Amino acid sequence: MARLTAITLLAFAGLLAAASPGAPLPPSVPGIDAPQLAPLGPHKVGFRSFTLVHSAQPDLLHVDPATGRVQLHNRSLTVDLWYPAKTRRGAVPVTYSASLYGEPPGPSVQFSVPGLAIRNAAPDGHGFPLVILSHGYSNAPAVMTWLTENLASKGYVVAAIHHDDPNPYVVSAEKRAAPNFNRPVDIAYVAATLRHDLGPLIDPAEVALIGYSQGGYGVLAAGGARLDPDGPNMEQVPGGWMKRLASGAATEAEGKVPGVKAIVAIAPAGGAPRSAWGNSGLLGITAPMLLIQGDADRTVNYQTGALANFDNAKNSNRYLLTFLQAGHDIGLNPAPVQMHGSLWDMDWFVDPIWRPERVNAINLHFITAFLAIHLKGDASMISFLDVPVKDAGDGDWNAPAGTPWGAYSPGGNGNTLWKGFQRRHAQGLTLRHAAAGQ
Repeated sequence: MARLTAITLLAFAGLLAAASPGAPLPPSVPGIDAPQLAPLGPHKVGFRSFTLVHSAQPDLLHVDPATGRVQLHNRSLTVDLWYPAKTRRGAVPVTYSASLYGEPPGPSVQFSVPGLAIRNAAPDGHGFPLVILSHGYSNAPAVMTWLTENLASKGYVVAAIHHDDPNPYVVSAEKRAAPNFNRPVDIAYVAATLRHDLGPLIDPAEVALIGYSQGGYGVLAAGGARLDPDGPNMEQVPGGWMKRLASGAATEAEGKVPGVKAIVAIAPAGGAPRSAWGNSGLLGITAPMLLIQGDADRTVNYQTGALANFDNAKNSNRYLLTFLQAGHDIGLNPAPVQMHGSLWDMDWFVDPIWRPERVNAINLHFITAFLAIHLKGDASMISFLDVPVKDAGDGDWNAPAGTPWGAYSPGGNGNTLWKGFQRRHAQGLTLRHAAAGQ
């Protein structure tokens, strides 16, 4: 870890030197209070964006009101790609831009996010694991660059899908339900296409799925969970298309990604008002899984969300990281300056209690360990997940005299402070684990 730490410090120094005084750093650069595995990895990062076209898909947003007939159309999907790259000195990092729906009846609000990736940089290396990312309902990949850029710096190719959701605050319930079909199908299509099209840049056998909120529902469904044929949205999505997803098939055409090695679901939807999976659908997930949620989430109920997923996905080797007293906003960047104009805009990004920078750093720490174990075979990372006490606040480290205040707990030898955390900085968290079959 010493070499990686040195490289990371050099990367920080370069970013600080390039930034204008007072300018915010990219969200992918954690702060000094971040756990050990959160900082950037050794790779520079490239970025490019392209469009894929999924032919003959149901146009669920333009249903014939008289007949209820669903026409087929070619569904365009923009995909943002981050990857380890060769970058030239003086290259200007990308600035991401997007918009989120404003408080009704107001217009959407535009914002920008500083990045560290270099647009269209040449790849540096080959055979990297592929991570497919699915954002939250009506979000965009630009709100999750805390994760995409950071993972690319650690040797992953990250593909984030623009799902182009409808505005849930103004459309009918029928249209609002359309992403329940589109999410797993989009994920499966993009995964299958990129496994082929990215060639030697990736190892197509090493694929992970990560999703936030509605994207969490999407990666659970695409990763193997079986939809309940009598569950919610089966009739609300027109044309019987949800019934096809619930048919039990396990192919890309039915919204499944074969051979998934790991799933990360952050505040995953699908648990309310009735579970999308029924009593046994989560048994279809056999890949290892990391679930993350706040137990005060008022958008996706914790009890029927991540906690129920953890309890019922008994064929998965799974972890549940819980942010105590946190709400739904645990998967996005800190609020861009343009989103500080109203509480509605800020509430897309900021939890009332937890700092976004802190949440993201903790998530990065655990996601880094989890993916390294299951996509890179790095068994040394297991000790960061197999914590000695369930409640982080119960941990303790009697550090030797002279230990720097910001040092990380080494774990082991009777230390119960979670490995990789700093003293007094492992609070408000619980981590549970259950092996497959438990």
